[in-house]
Amino acid sequence: MSKKVNGCVDIGDTDMYYVSFGSGPKNLIVLPGLTDGLATVKGKAFILSAPYKKFLKDYTVFMFSRKNKMPAGYTIRQMADDQVKVLTALGIKKTCVLGVSQGGMISQYIAIDHPEVVDKLILAVTAPYANNIVKNAVSSWIEMARNDDHLSLMTDSAEKMYSKKYLDKNRKIFPLMAMFTKPYSYERFFRNAEAILNFDARNDLPKISCPTLIIAGDDDNTVGNDAPDELSRSISNSSTYIYKGLGHGTFEEAKDFYDRVLDFCDQ
Repeated sequence: MSKKVNGCVDIGDTDMYYVSFGSGPKNLIVLPGLTDGLATVKGKAFILSAPYKKFLKDYTVFMFSRKNKMPAGYTIRQMADDQVKVLTALGIKKTCVLGVSQGGMISQYIAIDHPEVVDKLILAVTAPYANNIVKNAVSSWIEMARNDDHLSLMTDSAEKMYSKKYLDKNRKIFPLMAMFTKPYSYERFFRNAEAILNFDARNDLPKISCPTLIIAGDDDNTVGNDAPDELSRSISNSSTYIYKGLGHGTFEEAKDFYDRVLDFCDQ
């Protein structure tokens, strides 16, 4: 049975939750998307470990939330700096990094500003800046949260995330999901969402030198379909894989997504 840890690391005047699973000598850190603003990884090591079963012999996988107290104006770049401080505190000196959506934005700045930390980089369903598709989606979610309309927030984000096949099968459970996912406060969500709206790493992307895998769907209604090509053009040591018929939920819907990540990390 693989080791599963629910942990917390002090950082400045606050702390950061993480979970880890596996006991291998190699490391993979995983940074999730904007949903982290609604619910952290706290206490979820057992649930979150499921997609990583094939990693657990050779890798120790860490999944991090953003820090618990985020100041107004907190930027994606500052999130990256804080993440590296936490990695240092945990003794993680070199690691593969998987960033999903907003986590991919943070991961870009980790590779840009702290190249010594990143062995290999996987950027999944993410973008190099807040393009109009990103801004329209995130701005509408902020407005829904401000209106305390959690059902619309969850429904609209799902509609923009998943394929038609998935939506047709699962749309009826969205109200139930909304009932169980509403946070006590939207403050963390607002901090994360506002950071996305101000994100633009395009001028710095050529500084990324580590091997990079870009994964996306060809029907992404959250970050758009031009994002993977924009990333690959600026990151010289990169390769791209596009899933046909999938969108922003590719990391959940594609059955071989985590196999592809593992193969890349093992190369």
